[in-house]
Amino acid sequence: MSDSDFKTLAQAVEAFELDITERRQVIDAQPVAPSPFLQQVFERELDWAIAVATEQSRREALTHNILLEVREHQQRRVSVFSGRDFTVDPTAGLNGYCDYLISLSATQSVITAPVVVIAKAKKGDVDLGLGQCVAGMVGAQRFNQAHKQPLPKVYGAVTSGTVWKFLALEGQTLQLDLTEYAVPPVDTVLGILAAITRGNP
Repeated sequence: MSDSDFKTLAQAVEAFELDITERRQVIDAQPVAPSPFLQQVFERELDWAIAVATEQSRREALTHNILLEVREHQQRRVSVFSGRDFTVDPTAGLNGYCDYLISLSATQSVITAPVVVIAKAKKGDVDLGLGQCVAGMVGAQRFNQAHKQPLPKVYGAVTSGTVWKFLALEGQTLQLDLTEYAVPPVDTVLGILAAITRGNP
């Protein structure tokens, strides 16, 4: 079993014996205006990504550029990984390739703790990515602990590129944000990701 085998939120919650709470806003953050570069990317690629309507087009045009924008906003003190092996505990199904990870470290060649998990939506539906994201968050929690850099909370997000949903894991309690954040505008999502990557908001 791997992270991607957790097809539903209920399956992941049951497997890892989590308590789940629902809130309207999991992460309190101020919006961050996009840079002129990201604005230009959106002007050039947003319509194309939506019209083509594939996971790959939205990932390449939107998710990828949003995460790199956060890296620049944090003056490259964080690292963004995509498609890297993130095996933590294969016996618990915590293995496989991550969609995206953000490490709160400038080191880009290897994944170092602590980490934030970003999962892509399945078939454009963010709810279909929640199970995999939660499994990845549990993996990140254990990864951080094993490297003696535990965080009070581990954060995750599921995105289709144009819609984002955020989660937080504190101990065995999973907080699910009931709000889905649409892009564009990108300011709110950038603000949340900036708050996460500054430390634990």
